[in-house]
Amino acid sequence: MLVLTRKPKQQIMIGDDIVIHVVEVQGDNVRIAIEAPRNVKIYRGEIYRAIQEENQKAAVPVPGLDLSRALPLK
Repeated sequence: MLVLTRKPKQQIMIGDDIVIHVVEVQGDNVRIAIEAPRNVKIYRGEIYRAIQEENQKAAVPVPGLDLSRALPLK
């Protein structure tokens, strides 16, 4: 893990096409802006974890469900 100290209006570069801007710091809160290509998914940590949990639940087989007659995926 890389830990950096930044001040408002300073930036962090990730690769060639992702820029993190430090917009504002107030007490314990830091406001950031993220510039990234549209194909890069950006989530808050708690939202990402919720998505992962839902995906895990959806992947658990349902007891008694017979998929042998299901149509094949195209």
